[in-house]
Amino acid sequence: MDHDERLLHASSFGAAAVAYAEHRPDYAQAAVRWALDPAPGMRVLDLGAGTGKLTTTLLALGADVIAVEPDPSMLTELRRTLPAVRALPGRAEAVPLPDASVDAVLAGNAMHWFDMSVAGPEIARVLAPNGILAGLWNVMDDRVEWVARLAEVSGSAAIGPRDTPAGWRAETADAHLPGTGVAARFGSPEQAEFPHGQRRTADSLVATIATRAGVLVMPEQEQRATLGRIRSFLASRPETAHGEFTLPMLTGVLRVKRL
Repeated sequence: MDHDERLLHASSFGAAAVAYAEHRPDYAQAAVRWALDPAPGMRVLDLGAGTGKLTTTLLALGADVIAVEPDPSMLTELRRTLPAVRALPGRAEAVPLPDASVDAVLAGNAMHWFDMSVAGPEIARVLAPNGILAGLWNVMDDRVEWVARLAEVSGSAAIGPRDTPAGWRAETADAHLPGTGVAARFGSPEQAEFPHGQRRTADSLVATIATRAGVLVMPEQEQRATLGRIRSFLASRPETAHGEFTLPMLTGVLRVKRL
């Protein structure tokens, strides 16, 4: 994905902020605990916080959270749902915090949008010594047969390599690295994954997939066709055709320490 395409995808979520807040999954608590385990404290920046999905999990674990989000609509939704959280406008490439002010920076389904040549030094700047940077990604568990078929039916724009267990590790292994010619600010990466799930109906799963960047930027006719195809598939499967079901997922984590 080139720079302009990445920016288009990254800026697509604001128009779907309310749907994003309603339908996107939270993060497995065990995954967030693992991400934070080596951090020197519990002052945490949720960077690219969206509508606060990861922020909510961090709060449940007792973290002192600051949320930073570039999109005004997403930030408004975050402030509406979590009014007690300090939530600031800002980007990974221009973090509105003082030097060494947090012990960990976490990014939920967001690090792949960062320009790490600029964001890497910024994140390192706001981290305390031995601070932790971690990216978290919720992926659909396509080791389950019907989920694998759902991924095929949906197409790679809706459920791509980063969205499945087979691909997320390779797709995110270098997410912390800057471009050529910029010094790395973080140590060797560690990756781990944790079981997760989300209660869905066929309609709410279609609505969830509709909030993915690859779907949001589709031409309207292609978007309708894609979501219609997914809806028909879910109606045809005994696992998903009637009432609520659990969508099998994992939360994958990439963790690095500030050098």
